[in-house]
Amino acid sequence: MSMQARSVRTRFIAGAGWWLAATVIACAAGAPVAGAPCWSPPVVGTIADGYREPPCRWCAGNRGIEYRIGTNAAVQAAASGRVVFVGTVVDVQYVVIQLPSGWRHTYGQLTSTTLELGDVVLATQAIGHASQTFHFGLRIGTDYADPTPFIGILRGRRRLLPIDGTAARPAPPARPICGPTSDGGSRG
Repeated sequence: MSMQARSVRTRFIAGAGWWLAATVIACAAGAPVAGAPCWSPPVVGTIADGYREPPCRWCAGNRGIEYRIGTNAAVQAAASGRVVFVGTVVDVQYVVIQLPSGWRHTYGQLTSTTLELGDVVLATQAIGHASQTFHFGLRIGTDYADPTPFIGILRGRRRLLPIDGTAARPAPPARPICGPTSDGGSRG
């Protein structure tokens, strides 16, 4: 075997080893291995204004989704990442979290946050509060994108409950379900 062929084979094996390790970790965590991401909803609320792509870079549109929420509603990270911006833009408080993929989530119209630039946040971790309305956006590179298809619906796992009068074990936390459900129906 030539030196060049050995080098290519070694790089392939190293790459395959990394992929295998990532696959095992993702499967153990219950995350989908391939396909689109599935994020937890950032707030409990109703989508009041959906994503509307602007016809040009500086034109009007809605570069995210607006939720109608209650007063002092908790906002949580939809996915894990690192804080790359915390601040106020035109009197509106924002937090931007960059995901490992390079995609960025924008959390806007916050009334409070304790996050600082560089903080690492985990999915479902509290990142602040908002009142009445909340903005959630997605940027892929320099482009805005519709985050709606990637936001799952929280569903608990079906389980059996004891009928002999003993106390039931606590239910595991609900997890986001995206795309078609396991029973063949649609998530929406």
